[in-house]
Amino acid sequence: MMPTSRSSRIRLLVAEQAALRGARVGVMDVCTAAVAALPVGGAGVSAMSRTGVSHPLCSTDDICEQLEELQLMLGEGPCVDAFTHGAAVLTPDLRIGALEDCWPVFADTALETGARAVFALPLQVGAISPGVLDLYAQVPVRLDTEELADALAFADLATLVLLDARIDATGAPPSDGAAKGRSEDLDGYRAEISQATGMLTVQLGVGIDEAFMRLRAHAYAHGRRLTVVSADVVAHRLRFSPDTEPPRSDDDI
Repeated sequence: MMPTSRSSRIRLLVAEQAALRGARVGVMDVCTAAVAALPVGGAGVSAMSRTGVSHPLCSTDDICEQLEELQLMLGEGPCVDAFTHGAAVLTPDLRIGALEDCWPVFADTALETGARAVFALPLQVGAISPGVLDLYAQVPVRLDTEELADALAFADLATLVLLDARIDATGAPPSDGAAKGRSEDLDGYRAEISQATGMLTVQLGVGIDEAFMRLRAHAYAHGRRLTVVSADVVAHRLRFSPDTEPPRSDDDI
């Protein structure tokens, strides 16, 4: 656990971001505060699962949003490794050639988005690991000891906020407006990805994991954002068939 003084300071920074929004603290406030406090250009959180669908929750800018989606779509990258191994993955310079062995597709694609450094910090309390906090910079950068400790404190707080929101969102209906506010982040986070995956289980007659794999494979093959493809599925602009590969779009009819 982080020292109380550091934890209190991080909580204050995050609370200030929430106050600016006029709302209770959410994971977006953690990301925004982390960007303001650390030598990074953006931050994002992805909900990760070993048994269900993983999806981006929030991001502070377009580059970070692309990085979140890329890693989940490709199934490789710092975020995936951090979740799989339960340890921070620090990549101060994506241009290092050896990274191509670890992430043969992600490394080059991430550079194309404008990212030069990525730091992935698992969100975890004991055996519970609901996701990963990703930080990126547009220039090569190393986090010093104090900066890394702060980044880990932001990850600790993001874990607590995310788990608190999930309890509200999946348990009994909140009894007051304040409790309801804690679940607002989850209500709007990339709902189209989960909904599209569920629709594909019916269209393809497969399980959730296979449906999500087909969804992200289509997005990657067509060079499109995962959220865009998901929105097309939900809006019935894109239909998948168990007998047809790739799936058909209304534009092709």
